[in-house]
Amino acid sequence: MLDTTLGTGRPDADECLPYYFQYIGLVPDGHIVRLLERQITETAAYLAAFTPEQASRREAPGEWNVLEIVGHVVDVERVSGYRALRIARADPVMWTQVEFNGYAAAANFRDRSLEDIVAELTAVRASSVTLLRGLDDAAWERRAPADWTLRSVRAIAYNVAGHERHHLADIRRQHGG
Repeated sequence: MLDTTLGTGRPDADECLPYYFQYIGLVPDGHIVRLLERQITETAAYLAAFTPEQASRREAPGEWNVLEIVGHVVDVERVSGYRALRIARADPVMWTQVEFNGYAAAANFRDRSLEDIVAELTAVRASSVTLLRGLDDAAWERRAPADWTLRSVRAIAYNVAGHERHHLADIRRQHGG
C-alpha cells in the first residue's frame, strides 16, 4: 500500500471553488490521510455517548437532529470518495451536481440507530482511507478541469475532513461537549 507524502500539503486556491475553504480551513496541518484515520476514531467515540433520545432531539423544527447530521456526513463522504476516484483515474467526464438536502430528505436516518449510522460512517471512511493510501504521486498531483467545483484529490480529502469537523462542532454546540 502506498503512503504518499503528497497529501500532506494544504490545497492551493486553484484546487477548488472558494466555498470549500470554509471546511478546508478547519483542518489542522499534517498528513491528511493519517488525520482522516484519527478523526473517525475520535468522532465515533464522541458519538457513542449519545442516548437515542439525544440523537433524535431537534434543536428547532426543521433542523436536522444528530442522526440526520451524521447521515449527511456519510452521504457527503461517499460522494466525495467517488469524485476523488474520478480525478485520480483521470476521468474527464464531469460529475452531476448532488443536492444533499434532497438526499437527507429521502434518507431514513431518523429511523435508524446512531450506532448503525456511525458504523456506516466508519466503513465509508475506511474505504476513503484505503483509496487515498493506494494513490500514487501522479494521482495526488492530477487536476480536474477548471470548471469543476473540486479539482484535486487533495482538496477533496481536506474537504471531507473539514466538513466532518464543521458538523461535529455544530453537534457539540447543540449538545455540549
